[in-house]
This record gives sequence, C-alpha cells and structure tokens, in this order.
Amino acid sequence: MDLKRAPVTGTPVGTKLRGAEKLARIPIKVIPTHDTPSKPEWIRTKISHPDEIQRIQRLLRQQKLHTVCEEAACPNLPQCFAGGTATFMIMGDICTRRCPFCDVAHGRPNGLDPDEPQNLAETVANLNLKYVVITSVDRDDLKDGGAQHFVDCIRAIRERSPNTLIEILVPDFRGRLDLALEILSREPPDVFNHNIETVPRLYRAMRPGSDYQHSLDLLKRFKDYCPDIPTKCGLMVGLGEIEAEVIVLLNDLSDHLVNYITIGQYLQPSKSHAPIHRFVSLAEFEHYQQHGQQLGFRNIWSAPMVRSSYFADRQYYGEAVPKPFSRDELSSVS
Repeated sequence: MDLKRAPVTGTPVGTKLRGAEKLARIPIKVIPTHDTPSKPEWIRTKISHPDEIQRIQRLLRQQKLHTVCEEAACPNLPQCFAGGTATFMIMGDICTRRCPFCDVAHGRPNGLDPDEPQNLAETVANLNLKYVVITSVDRDDLKDGGAQHFVDCIRAIRERSPNTLIEILVPDFRGRLDLALEILSREPPDVFNHNIETVPRLYRAMRPGSDYQHSLDLLKRFKDYCPDIPTKCGLMVGLGEIEAEVIVLLNDLSDHLVNYITIGQYLQPSKSHAPIHRFVSLAEFEHYQQHGQQLGFRNIWSAPMVRSSYFADRQYYGEAVPKPFSRDELSSVS
C-alpha cells in the first residue's frame, strides 16, 4: 500500500537531509554545540571482531537492507554486528520526521521495495536468527503509515523461519492509528515495541510531529487488539528531563499495561543535534530500575548504554541487564 500524501518537503525524492540541514525547520531550534562534554568512565564502547562486522555489512548490502544500527549511529553497533545480529530498518533509510536527537536522514522517501520482505526473510534465515527486531523510519507519506509492509515482513520471515521470534519497533502511525492497528492485528509480532523517547514537557523540542498521549494510546490500544502480545517501550535520559518526570512517565507506562521497558543515556550523534543536557548517574539509573520493578513490569533495563533493541532476546526471556551494562560492571569498562 504505497499511496502518497502531500510532499513532506520541497527536496527531490530520495535526497537525504542530515545534521543542520535536517533540523533547519523544527519548531524549537537546536543551537550547535561547540564544546561537547567529556564522557564519564561508564560511557565506553569497544570494537571487536572487525571481520564479522564487515561480513554482516556485506550481507545487508547484497540484500539491499538497512539497519537502524548504522543509520542512527548506534554506539552498540560493534557488539551487535560482531555477535551476528542487527536491528533491521525497513521502508528505506529516509524518515519523514525531523527529531533532533536522531541521526537518521530526513526527506521525501522513495517508494516501498516490494522485494524487501523476501530479502529480509532470506537474511534472517541465512543468519539463523532465533530472535529478530524490525523497525522502520516514519512514513507519513503512506496511507497506513507502513503497517501493511510490517505485516508482509512478518509473514515472510515466518514462512522461512517459523521458530524465529519477531519484535517490531513501530513509529506512532499518527493520523492513521485505527487503520494501522487493524492491519497489524492480522499478523501480530511476538513483541510490539514503540519508543516514547522522552517526557511530555520535551516533546515539542525533541519529537516534533509526535504526541506523548498518542504514543501511550498506541501501546494500550494494541493490547486491546492483541491482549496476549507483550508490549515494550524505550526512553532516553539526559535530554533535559528531571528525575521526577521519568518516574511519572514510568507510572504512565504501567497504567497503559506496557510489559518491557528500556532506559538509556542519550548520546549526541553530532554537534548539530540536540545537546546532552547531562550524563545521568548510575545511582539514578538504579532508581529507575527499582521503581520499575516495584510497578511490576515484566522486565526493565535501566543503564547508560542500554538501547531499545540491544540484547532484546535476553530481555524478553527475563534476564537482568547484561554485562558490561549492569551497574556493578560499568565502572570497569574501558
């Protein structure tokens, strides 16, 4: 279903806008950072197994696939690729939104690739993945926001790899929620994930085009359609929120029956992106972890380098935050 609405921007279809050019028209302007703060000792990543990273990248390029790991400049890419896993990003690599925390390019996307579901299914089978995460760019140009394409990908994977568990990390489908949920309920995933990203006070600055209550409603209403499918939500800290606001956000997610939570430190992709307001302390991450456990989430991971899709299978199966992301191990990472 590739029915176009009004053009998103005046740029040619397929042109990628990044950095300052991407953020030129957002409601609250980003002042470019001149001096970036020094990272604390617990914010570290280590590149290992470069040959395996290159093998995964070649396979992805051969199948014309994208990963959010690459497009969003995720700091955990070396660990994921070296372990033979990736979070696949469908429907292209151009987003119709302009979120200033995100490194994915903005612009007018190309049409959907009808071969993508089969290419994705083949890659999942070739990698012998037991658990796969599929996300996407926002596609406000599509009548259903891309919901049918998610379903096509889920079906294709299940035909080739029936024992693989599938988590989808979806956009907000704003303006087309009823249609999107009805479509997704026809072939639901094993986990339904939507990131709320930050507290409501920061939405106009950090998520232009999105709405906090709408994201909560999306998570809750999917449960109405598919009550047996667990839901998941991720957020970043260090964007300017205060601790009390995060506690209220966690309470809201609990009230909307979310099962899995991820909380990680925001890291600025470039000096043109939203600045880091602060590096959140390990004690504060631990506070969020304890509060989430008291609320009864099925599993909550709260640590600086936690990301929504990283080790998603381990969180699904109930494991604690893996090393070196646990509080006890972070200070020794180099």
